[in-house]
Amino acid sequence: MTESRYAELLTEDAQQLEERLLAAVRDMADEIRERAVEAQQITHIHPAIHERFLELGLYRMYIPRAHGGLEVAPATFFKVVIEIARADVGTAWCFCLSANHALMVANWFPAAIHAEVYNSGDFRAASMYAPTVKATPVEGGYQLDGVVNYCSGIPYSTYFLGQARLPGLDAEGNPRIGLYLAPEGSYEILDDWGHMIGLNSSGSNSIRFTEAFLPERFMVEDANLIDYAFDADSPGYQAYGNSMYSARHNSSFALALGAICVGGAKGALDEYRHAMDTRRITVPPFSPRTEDPDFQRYYGGAIVKIATGEAALLHALDEWLVATEKNVSGEQSFTIAIDNLLGGIGREIMLQMWEVVEKDLYRTIGASASKKGERFELVFRDMAQAAGHRNPQLRDVAFRQIAQDALQGA
Repeated sequence: MTESRYAELLTEDAQQLEERLLAAVRDMADEIRERAVEAQQITHIHPAIHERFLELGLYRMYIPRAHGGLEVAPATFFKVVIEIARADVGTAWCFCLSANHALMVANWFPAAIHAEVYNSGDFRAASMYAPTVKATPVEGGYQLDGVVNYCSGIPYSTYFLGQARLPGLDAEGNPRIGLYLAPEGSYEILDDWGHMIGLNSSGSNSIRFTEAFLPERFMVEDANLIDYAFDADSPGYQAYGNSMYSARHNSSFALALGAICVGGAKGALDEYRHAMDTRRITVPPFSPRTEDPDFQRYYGGAIVKIATGEAALLHALDEWLVATEKNVSGEQSFTIAIDNLLGGIGREIMLQMWEVVEKDLYRTIGASASKKGERFELVFRDMAQAAGHRNPQLRDVAFRQIAQDALQGA
């Protein structure tokens, strides 16, 4: 993105900026779709699409304006993600799971390193929260060793955001955990992605640290993301005065995955509509599908269910933002209970959008749509992989936690 274009974007109000970003993504939707098969083959966003995202400033959406970002509201970010996913789910996954962590970095890390990390708006960070890396204190910092799997968005990341095991135990006798930012070049990206049923363009490679040196400033010791939060004293809020930089993020992450799945379901519905426009029913009177009452019902039902999922997503985002505002005002902390509930909504959206694709659309669109290389086949595989992601697998655990939170508060 040129400095002149960036300066131009900063002159627009929030609504104008959102409309411009959405229009830009919609204008390139056909190009994203055309590059989708090649993106699967190279296992990440096509380089031409990545360059367009850079030019449009999409990676800057969550970066503070003080450091070259656009600092848009979460709803704007999520609407852009939905439009990208509508064109290609894997591309959206790769984009979202590197761009969205700019939000968390401002929240979690000292403001003293923000200018360095955000690098005048050139920041992307894949993340994986499982602490599979060992951090050994050395002079001036830490030595990192270990492998981290499923680092979605890592091919274009400038940093990796993760958790590491520190020596010793905490006060409760549990292993100590540290939160770290590792600059690109400190890890090796492994060539181990692209063999799944779906999301093969998500850039979810593993990375390996081998006696890698991490400067002390990039580690926050004893910060376990399950219970790591600030009130009004978060680094991001103190530095930028924006409440979205003072929150818990298990919820915002699950909602981001929900946004991708809403977009994926919309993409599947687009293909279903194409089939309705171009094909007839298979029994007399062989009328166009658009005139058949059953196909009208299938199509209309899917429209309503996807709209319901999107409405739930945007409402949950509103609640998330209200929770951050109450958090910084001192009215109410952003509690684990709030995080659990909003994260649970994100998981339900993921699974409900998969059900729309699998149950309502796949079962009625016709066998030819599942041929290898067909657009619907690609969307189906990506959505199936999303439904099998670790986050939805936490559904029952989260249900128990939500019940305990509700019962204790009754």
